Amino acid sequence: MHPDQKSTYDKLSRNIALVVITVSIAPLILVGGLIFDQFRSIYRAKTYSHLAEVVDKHKDIIDTFLREKLHEIQYLDRAYTHEQLTDNAFLAKILRGMQQQFGRIFVDLGVIDESGRQIAYAGPFDLLGADYSEAEWYLDARNRPASISDVFLGLRQSPHFIITVNNGSGESEWTLRATIDFLAFSHLVENIRIGETGSAYILNGKGVFQTRPQEECGPMALTPVSTVHYPALKDVTIGFSRDDQGEEYLIVSAQLKGGDWKLVYRQRSSDAFSAMTRTEYVTLAIFLLGGLAIVVMAVLVSRKLVVRFRSIDRESEMLTRQMAETGKLAAIGELAAGIAHEINNPVAIMIEEAGWVRDLMEDEGKELASYGEIERALNQVSTQGRRCKDITHKLLSFARQTDSLTGDVSLPSLIREVVDISMQQARYAQVDFNLDLDHELRPVHASVTELHQVILNLINNAIQAMEPQQGGVLTLACREEEGQAVIEVGDNGPGIPAANLGRIFDPFFTTKPVGKGSGLGLSICFGIIHQMGGEIDVESAVGKGTRFFIRLPFAATAPNGENEKEKDHD
Repeated sequence: MHPDQKSTYDKLSRNIALVVITVSIAPLILVGGLIFDQFRSIYRAKTYSHLAEVVDKHKDIIDTFLREKLHEIQYLDRAYTHEQLTDNAFLAKILRGMQQQFGRIFVDLGVIDESGRQIAYAGPFDLLGADYSEAEWYLDARNRPASISDVFLGLRQSPHFIITVNNGSGESEWTLRATIDFLAFSHLVENIRIGETGSAYILNGKGVFQTRPQEECGPMALTPVSTVHYPALKDVTIGFSRDDQGEEYLIVSAQLKGGDWKLVYRQRSSDAFSAMTRTEYVTLAIFLLGGLAIVVMAVLVSRKLVVRFRSIDRESEMLTRQMAETGKLAAIGELAAGIAHEINNPVAIMIEEAGWVRDLMEDEGKELASYGEIERALNQVSTQGRRCKDITHKLLSFARQTDSLTGDVSLPSLIREVVDISMQQARYAQVDFNLDLDHELRPVHASVTELHQVILNLINNAIQAMEPQQGGVLTLACREEEGQAVIEVGDNGPGIPAANLGRIFDPFFTTKPVGKGSGLGLSICFGIIHQMGGEIDVESAVGKGTRFFIRLPFAATAPNGENEKEKDHD
């Protein structure tokens, strides 16, 4: 193939593949991008909603817990007198009753006088007479009727917070206090765990931890630096922050204890959206595999189409060449007929002159010493002249394509004539003829010229098929079968592949190289035989040879004599 043609086909293949890929993948990318965006938005909104509801629910639980404990202490303050509450035994009895009812949430109870000294105490520590006058929680509580302190260590050196209720005024002022078990309180917060890194903690207004966080975190990971608009729950804030290592965290917070505390839920963004990320990766993998499949199919389809285009172009080019070859053959046929016609006249004159010389020799030359040699030469001239005339006559009969007159034809005689014409070609190709002719076979009604052409074409094809294998045997037979005349033309050549058997009678189908065959011979033979009311079929096996069978109807009446041969018209 010419390099320019190969480049053109390659470019065509690339263009087809590019168009198919673009048309197929562009909508895939657009739809995929839209789905990705919608999925992200929906999933994030779902995650925000879930976490906001969890934080809001736990905020209500913690606020309820604190209010209930505060109400319990306020109830004690209202239910009992100062004298009863300052009695250590009575106070211990009250503490035991509360612990039996609520569990060990209340650690201890105490009463503090106006100077800040604890004058009554019930609990596990030795805190009777403890001075709280300088304690920050006490100073903050003195200004309010009731309060809940921040978590601190205090004199017992363990985390706790205190609920206080103030009574009286001036010198008769006193405070009822209760310590809440820190572990019981912190469990309310520690129960908020989602995923691998999700945890919650409480901060006071100064950003000091009121419960222990599950992971160490710096200030940047505690406070959101960007917020998410989430109007569903007004008391819940959603945002993002980063730690010192650049790790992004999702922060969900809500106010506690009237705004003094803040419940904070903290989780790594990669953990919070891990399911979304996995789904995106799976979807992306599916999209990539789909895109790869589209690319592969586009390349394969484009190559297949280009191969088909190339085959069509080759067939078209071959068809053009075959048409040109057919034109050449037609021109050569006409030229050969003209030459044969022109040769026939000199040959006739030569035979006539040889006869005249023979007559002269009979009258006047018998006494010549060389009379016998001259007589032999004249006989040879006459014999070879008649042979030339017979050959040109047969060539003219074959070349007259328009002469389609039908008549009764003797098949053995016709086959003999065709064999005589093909004998020289067969000897050159080292092909031997094997004739099996039934001379008693009734004549058929057909065109001599066209039947001559069919048999000659089959003989030529057989000779050409056997020529590459250094010759062979060509069998020609004629016989009667099932009320029809059968002509068999067989060879022991290479045979025809089964894939080609169904196409050998198609116009322009040929397995010969360009210039060696037009692909019209068998197609023309097929048409001629069917026009005569007969049939032609083929049997072949690779390596065993090929046999053609022609079946023709017999003539309606038997001839009285031999068919009259066509005469030359000079």
